Amino acid sequence: MKLQKTALSIAILAGLGFAGQTFAQDSASAGNKEADDLDTVVVVGIRGSIEKSQDAKREAKNRIEVVTSEDIGKMPDHNVADSLQRIAGVNISAASANEGAFDENDRVSMRGTSPSFTQTLIDGHNIGSGDWFVLNQSGTVGRSVSYSLLPSELVQKVEVIKSSEARLVEGGAVGNVNIVTRRPLNFGDGFTSHISLGAVHANLPGKTDPQLSALANWTNDARSFGFMVQAFSEERHLRRDGQELLGYEQIQRFETDGVTPTALSLSNPDLVGVYYPTLIGSALFEQERKRTGGLVSAEFKPTDDFKFSLTGFTSRMKADNYNRNYMLWGSRILNRGQRINATTNPQAPAPGYVIRNNTLVSATFTPEATRQYGIYDQISRPGAESSSNFISGDFQWDVNDSFRLSGQLGTSTGRGKTPTQDVAEWDVGLGSGAGWRLNGVGAADWNLGNTNTGAPGTPGTNINLDWIFGFQDVDVVDKERWLKLDGEVFLDGTFTSLQFGLRDARHERTLENVVAQGPSFSATPGPFDPSTWPQGYRNYPGNFASGLGGNFPRNIWYYTPEQLAQFNRLANRDPVTRRYFPAEYGLDERSTAAYFQANFESEKWAGNFGLRYVRTDMEAANWVNTSATDPRAITTSAFGAYRQDIVRNVYKDWLPSLNLRYSIDDNKLLRFALSRTLTRPDYSAIAGAVTLNDSNLTGVGGNPDLEPVLSTNFDATFEWYYGERALLSVSGFLMDIDNYVTFTNINRSYFTINSTYPTGAFLNYDVQTYVNSNAKVRGFEVAWEQPFGDYFGVFANYTFAKGTTDDGYDMLGTSRNTYNLGGYFENEHFNARLNYTYRSEFFSGLDRASAFYQDEIDNVSASFGYKFNDNYSIALDALNLNNPKTAYYAENRDRPRSIYQNGRQYYLTFRMKF
Repeated sequence: MKLQKTALSIAILAGLGFAGQTFAQDSASAGNKEADDLDTVVVVGIRGSIEKSQDAKREAKNRIEVVTSEDIGKMPDHNVADSLQRIAGVNISAASANEGAFDENDRVSMRGTSPSFTQTLIDGHNIGSGDWFVLNQSGTVGRSVSYSLLPSELVQKVEVIKSSEARLVEGGAVGNVNIVTRRPLNFGDGFTSHISLGAVHANLPGKTDPQLSALANWTNDARSFGFMVQAFSEERHLRRDGQELLGYEQIQRFETDGVTPTALSLSNPDLVGVYYPTLIGSALFEQERKRTGGLVSAEFKPTDDFKFSLTGFTSRMKADNYNRNYMLWGSRILNRGQRINATTNPQAPAPGYVIRNNTLVSATFTPEATRQYGIYDQISRPGAESSSNFISGDFQWDVNDSFRLSGQLGTSTGRGKTPTQDVAEWDVGLGSGAGWRLNGVGAADWNLGNTNTGAPGTPGTNINLDWIFGFQDVDVVDKERWLKLDGEVFLDGTFTSLQFGLRDARHERTLENVVAQGPSFSATPGPFDPSTWPQGYRNYPGNFASGLGGNFPRNIWYYTPEQLAQFNRLANRDPVTRRYFPAEYGLDERSTAAYFQANFESEKWAGNFGLRYVRTDMEAANWVNTSATDPRAITTSAFGAYRQDIVRNVYKDWLPSLNLRYSIDDNKLLRFALSRTLTRPDYSAIAGAVTLNDSNLTGVGGNPDLEPVLSTNFDATFEWYYGERALLSVSGFLMDIDNYVTFTNINRSYFTINSTYPTGAFLNYDVQTYVNSNAKVRGFEVAWEQPFGDYFGVFANYTFAKGTTDDGYDMLGTSRNTYNLGGYFENEHFNARLNYTYRSEFFSGLDRASAFYQDEIDNVSASFGYKFNDNYSIALDALNLNNPKTAYYAENRDRPRSIYQNGRQYYLTFRMKF
């Protein structure tokens, strides 16, 4: 690591020496600071937005991309992430971790890395963010920000920063996304208002929901004070049809004693070491999202030399959801080839089974009267929600012509809540037999023999209650408070200014007082008594999974969320005895930074160099199993005795950077950048809760001794602005990553209570945890923008990225190939745009002790608009027009993991401005 830092410093000093020699030959001299208060330029329309974005990119000293709002409240897309995906080197995903894709893109990443390596800022500061999905609250928790909480109506422009500068807040190892909101004094004098009324129709749920946003701004005649209010209220329904294969297990040669050969190894020796799916299910997910919030901003400019602004933002998304998964239970049939209990062996598949890629891809199991072949989970989450808010104040004071002082103070809080999970898990396929045939990454064929999946059946004959599970009272709190002070000295000559500053921030993330419910055995009658079960049922939609292919159960019964809530009154949710300490965690990070940066510009050369110092004080708190005699133990939980362990670490890092821009002529530029950047490991990697899966005895847990991820980056770019709104650029990038976070597996024992062990037992789990390693990313980007005449234009870009890691795993988030194609038309009244995006497969992580890859995916979207006059316009936006399927697989394509379809969405919006 020291060697890499030394090499980087030498490279930057060499670059500065070369630049200094060049500057000595240049005859131009830079002037004093540029005027800061130019008249506001209003950019509207597709063509105006492209021009504004290219101008910002061209003038920047570092490597940057810009997406500019076409008009007030009108980004190119309804989701900011969708707009960013069309930038070369940027990838987006519709999932935070391995929960599977939904219909709204939610995370942004850059240059073949995970979303956690890309830092998202708003107006230059961090934002606390929450997730609505319970597995992302208590399981895999990254550093990335959920874009589902950030409506595009609030955005003036988005800056994608690909090469670092010392003045930038650390946290983005490969880059930063800075979302710039509007300020009151951006508007003209007097009162201005903008209103958007619309509706969104989602074809899969068949629902149409209202969309509303409004902006009001007032500025006094002297333009010394302005006040702006923005508000939004947006609803929509979501339905995801899917098939899920929840992990794979390997058939063993010996029983758990490690000595006795299993009966299956003797009868079918060719199955030893072969993998099979643990669960194969028909998964229906439904949700209603209600996003409300707004932004308030006041801006003061009492003199030409001083201005101050205060901004508050809030966004809350209510996200009630209901997930059903009717499954073939492969692990109950085969149980790794080992005895299921003292008297029952696993069942061997009937002759004719098929093994391919060491995977049991086809198998049939003849009915046995006493055997269970299926399991059915119904999980309703009323009250699930996420939220994000901040209050930020900043000032800028031109003390004199040569010195500027600026600063920012703020606080931000994000939350993710799942207060209730109403759950019922049912034993199905009793004595029915079963079978499956895996069809690569396409939907599998599977069945539970002659089971009637369309009705619950007769208790004790067709169905039994298996268990009631599910975390309750999940409330993740994510907070950051920051203070920074910056100074800039303006100079005459080649060196135009010197910048320096300090920043102090504290980030906290906690999850406490989690309850793991179970059946109440004290209730009379209790939940296992059929007289307490819900009466009446419904069935999956008639067109469920009609676009997925495969032959598997589609007509499936279910209880409503209201019925599950009533039934779960028979659950034990005692906050003391059912408190589940392994799910809880706490993280407290204090970061202190100081920097120095020099900016220079001459006739041909421009750029900056600098150094940032960062100190991170980290404190992580986790609960671990202990003896009941431990004086620190809490012994009131039914899940065993636990104590809290606190780990403290301090990290000190130096982050140098250099950016050079060389003007070949008026239209051609060369850029070079070197930097050392930092990202802190994911919250779940450091202090994450221990999440256990009882079906295959696997789990995930954190490692508080992980060091910050450090990346040494090189970027070289050629840009040719060969006409109005015309651009051709080629860029190559290299990243050497120290302390890259990867996976390892350890064996741990946990006290477990489930249907097999209703009074509890210590079981050994294969737990995935995290370690530091190293990685490299190499790649290049090509981007082209071309107008045709006054009204037409096309764009295209391609990104190649190759990531490698020292441990042999594929690199998280690395798609080797990504490309975008699009075209537009715009005249005085009508505009239209068509976009196509492709992303190749990438490694998404480990899940249930097996790999998790997302297969290649493409997407088509279109928008049409008509402008009646300067005050009224209408737009139609269509998303997912090709009705894409999102597929996942494990170690190879003969081990599919899941496949989903979310359907198309159509937004119709009427805009008014006064």
